[in-house]
Amino acid sequence: MASNRPRHRRVYRSPTAGVLVGLALGMLSAVALAGADPHTAVFAESQFPSAQQCAGCHPKVFWEWAVSNHAYASISPMFHKFEQTITDFASGTIGTFCVRCHQQIATQMGEPREKPLWERSEISREGITCVTCHRVSTQFGKVNGERHVDAGDLGQPVAGAGSGSKYGEVIAKASEYGVAATPGAPGTPIHGTPIKFEQISKSEFCVSCHQVAVHPGIKLEVVWEQYRGAPAAKAGITCQQCHMGKVPGEPAGFETWPIAIVNGQTVGDPKQKHSNHMFFGPGYPIAHPGIFPFNPRALRWTINDWLKFDYRAAWGDPQWEDQVARGTVKAEFPPEWNARADREEARYVISLNQKLLNDKKKSRVDVMENAMRIDGPFFDSTLTLQQPLKLHYRITNLDQGHNLPSGSLGAQPELWFNVVLLDPDGQRVWESGYVDKNGDMADIHSLEVASGAVPFDKQLFNLQTKFLTTNIKGTDREMYLPINFDGDQLPHIRPPGVPTTVLNHPPTIRMEGRSLPPLGARDASYKIPASAFTKPGKYVLQSRMRSRAEPIYFMKFVGSTIDMEQSINEWMVDLHPRAVEFEVK
Repeated sequence: MASNRPRHRRVYRSPTAGVLVGLALGMLSAVALAGADPHTAVFAESQFPSAQQCAGCHPKVFWEWAVSNHAYASISPMFHKFEQTITDFASGTIGTFCVRCHQQIATQMGEPREKPLWERSEISREGITCVTCHRVSTQFGKVNGERHVDAGDLGQPVAGAGSGSKYGEVIAKASEYGVAATPGAPGTPIHGTPIKFEQISKSEFCVSCHQVAVHPGIKLEVVWEQYRGAPAAKAGITCQQCHMGKVPGEPAGFETWPIAIVNGQTVGDPKQKHSNHMFFGPGYPIAHPGIFPFNPRALRWTINDWLKFDYRAAWGDPQWEDQVARGTVKAEFPPEWNARADREEARYVISLNQKLLNDKKKSRVDVMENAMRIDGPFFDSTLTLQQPLKLHYRITNLDQGHNLPSGSLGAQPELWFNVVLLDPDGQRVWESGYVDKNGDMADIHSLEVASGAVPFDKQLFNLQTKFLTTNIKGTDREMYLPINFDGDQLPHIRPPGVPTTVLNHPPTIRMEGRSLPPLGARDASYKIPASAFTKPGKYVLQSRMRSRAEPIYFMKFVGSTIDMEQSINEWMVDLHPRAVEFEVK
């Protein structure tokens, strides 16, 4: 037997604490600090200031946020595809239910739900932006995005975990710090007096958007419910400690960093507690890398412009562009990208964003590997030639606060175990957890399993939670949306006729949780047939846990693009990969 118990916790190293802090300050100096941003005047008049205005004095926080799922909330193409599908099935009756979390400021400003992102206000693009949290001054305990952001220009107070003890010093020495102490005064505009808001440091602050029941009464987002009954809550460990600390997913303290850097001058103690605004979690972006992460340099072009830039090709690469100029490579470009200088600048922006995305991927792996342990394999029968072999692995959820996996349940996320047996010649002779050509597991939802092109994986170990809908004859089947397709010729979502409090779920829909509870464990058991052991010698068992945010069959169902499907597979990660060698005589 063997164990891959990690010797050390995977400690996240913030990009802006090292190389990327220079990148961040350089980009800000070129845009925000130098006042080169053409939208500055608009931002100054806005009742909901942009994150760009905060970036000038809080660059580290800004660049952590810029690649976070909060910044991605309004950009996500998968969110928009899913939200439109649900809206269509519900005949528009869900209104702003989804966008009031993903685009809270825009919704509060009265922007129509159906308005495309490229026609919305600038602040809409920022999703859950700085003021979405730091301009909330009322303690809310409601779910489903029910809270209010205080309107006001940049000069209005901000709410935070501290009392802003150094703020008075900056205002008193306004000329030295180069800030505008009063409206209209020369210098960098600055927010009003910080207000200590106690709830922003508590787990309850996260409830509004992280506990969600969808239209028919199904709980889609259950992370708060999981946390509330978990050991972490009983021990007083907050969401912020695990998701904003220095070790992804663990309450192991915080990084240190100055509260602000005002025009190059440090404010406060450089070793002050710093909460990481990447908000560590398993989610990841699949948008065009010119559109996300949020990058002030990218705002030179519109979203529609970026969508016409082929980032998968070599556009903007200087050597490739030289070949195009010499005529040795033929290429055609849309009018927006006819100029070589524009393509090279766009490629530079993408290269900067890809550095942030790489760091995002590392934090995703860290938070998930810190949350699990895989022990094994444990052999449950003898290793004998031409005889079947029984074995198992033990999967343990080390997370004190959430199930494994957690997040939005039902169709996503996916977390499954992949085990491969190689014979003495290195040939693959058995596997469970394999995928079809689309990248889907070989379960009942695989399009290739349905067509007979790929065999059904009878031993699949999959922790993905499923919706179960009632067939017209009363039996259940797995479905990737809480919609009873078999019961209606024209299926649509409607509130349940029977209160969910009676059955604890709508009468024709329920969820079957297959995830591991906090600190729980489960065995992944396998029986390898005798046909796999035809040669004496050394065999190798390779194992890995695989994670992906969305199934491809579900993405196809909601109308995803090929690029979206390719990106979701590119972000798929292998966790705790391991190989064990054993001999069969």
